[in-house]
Amino acid sequence: MSETGLHVRVDEGSGPPLVLLHGWSCHGGFFDPQIKALSDKVRLLVPDLPGHGETGSRLPLTIEAAADAVSELITNRNLSAVTLCGWSMGAHVAYSYAERHGTDGLRQIVAIDMSPKVLNAPDWPNGSLGGLDAGRNVHVLEAMVPDWPKLAPRVAERIFARELVPDPELLAFARQEIGKADPNLLRPMWASLTAQDFRSFLARLDIPLYLAFGARSALYGAGVHDWHAAHVPDVSLRVFDQSGHCPHLEEAVAFNTWLTGLLGKAGQDGEFAAPFRT
Repeated sequence: MSETGLHVRVDEGSGPPLVLLHGWSCHGGFFDPQIKALSDKVRLLVPDLPGHGETGSRLPLTIEAAADAVSELITNRNLSAVTLCGWSMGAHVAYSYAERHGTDGLRQIVAIDMSPKVLNAPDWPNGSLGGLDAGRNVHVLEAMVPDWPKLAPRVAERIFARELVPDPELLAFARQEIGKADPNLLRPMWASLTAQDFRSFLARLDIPLYLAFGARSALYGAGVHDWHAAHVPDVSLRVFDQSGHCPHLEEAVAFNTWLTGLLGKAGQDGEFAAPFRT
């Protein structure tokens, strides 16, 4: 456990600093392919966010508290030019970090399959697929704790690509680990997540934003891509054709190659070159 209250699964390496922020109901272990591929190439930090994994209830159960804890983690290690890579909920933690603490210490944000606003609304059709809105979300929150044994396998299955058979080991891992999550902690984190709206903030984001989307995502559609292209000043998109909500797991080799490119290559002076676009 770190001094911030966050349990940090990985805190090692040298090179460009990279912080991996996991999705809702998961934990830092869902970045295992990146940990294995990148830990000897970058300065890698992989925490469990509040309400999740080994961090559990040690911190307030909000996106804002998660962002503040990540900021403290980075500050305590005196890191600069940090890449925040957030998957799903982790993307919102990265956005909240940038909004609350500024971007001076950041190099870029990488967001994996996420909308700036989860809930659909009359002025926002690009939330979660299936029409989840504020009214329906009330019922989701009411059912989450009593129905978690039934909901957890469905959550696990939905992170993988539509119309493709998921890797059985990955699916078994997701079912097991999501099933172990505590719905009493997940519920307030879901309430906080679904209260976020980063549309206006992203429209004025002053560092590069790189988006990784799964072409077969069951959670977010192409309208999310189009919105970013139209509204975010410095944004690049990478679509993974054989992935759903988690291209970092489903197409790990391709994802790692893409992410490594964004982190840059070591030059003769020991510095890292500017990231290239894909």
